[in-house]
Order: sequence, then C-alpha cells, then structure tokens
Amino acid sequence: MTSSAEVRPPLPPFTRASAIEKVRLAEDGWNTRDAARVALAYSLDTHWRNRAEFCNGRDEARAFLERKWKKELEYRLIKELWAFTDNRIAVRYAYESRDDSGNWYRSYGNENWEFGPDGLMVNRYACINDMPIKEEERKFRWPLGRRPDDHPGLSDLGL
Repeated sequence: MTSSAEVRPPLPPFTRASAIEKVRLAEDGWNTRDAARVALAYSLDTHWRNRAEFCNGRDEARAFLERKWKKELEYRLIKELWAFTDNRIAVRYAYESRDDSGNWYRSYGNENWEFGPDGLMVNRYACINDMPIKEEERKFRWPLGRRPDDHPGLSDLGL
C-alpha cells in the first residue's frame, strides 16, 4: 500500500497527451540508470514480469534494476506510446547496450503498465528480444543520460 505522500503525476485517467508524458518520464528515468530513483515510480507492492524474471515489491524491482545496469553497459533507451486506457499504458521500446566484453546489442520490447490512482505503477509486464549488433550499427549515440529532444524516436528511426 502506498502512502498518500507518494504521488507520481501525470495521474490516471490518462489522455493521449498525459500518456505520452508518462512514457517520456519513464524513458528519462530509466536512462539515468539510477535504480533507487527509478524504483520510486513503482508502488511498494508492484508486480513485474521482465522476460522470465518476476519481481514482487519495490525493493525487488530496485534490486533487479541494479543487476540489470551492472551488466548492460552504456545503456540508452527509447520508449514510444503504443496504446492507453484510463489507467493502463502499452509501450514499445528499444535500447542499446554492450556487455563487459564489448559486444553490442539492441533489445526490442513491449511493456504493459497499470497504474494506481496515485500515478505509481502497480503492474509491469515486459517482453524483450535481444539482437546482437556491430558497434557501427548503433543508432542511439547521444551522451549517456536523457535522450535529447531533437533525437529521433523509434518510428523516425524505422525501428
């Protein structure tokens, strides 16, 4: 159960504009690779399925993110709104990262999100596929951190 002090706008029910804003805020957060900060967007009792891994609660989600960003180096992510309803958002996304041996990957995925009235994510279901790429095939080359506003999105990149 979340406390009344935890509110994460924009809040449901979503409009197209507020759903797009929520997606960009999520992208910006994940691009910080700050697990503690990112975990604050999720309810204390959040439930995740990420590939074949399940997380129950904010603490497990934070630990998952810490492990993720220790092995997915130079992580850069782009998310795009796919669909939305009152308290749910579906996104598609791609991210690029490399492993500690210098092998690059582009990972493609879809997520389904469900939010509580406080704007915290209660459920997150993610499906992801990894594709090895060569360094010269990379498309996400902005400095680590937030994707610049003028950087193309997934549709613009043909992804």
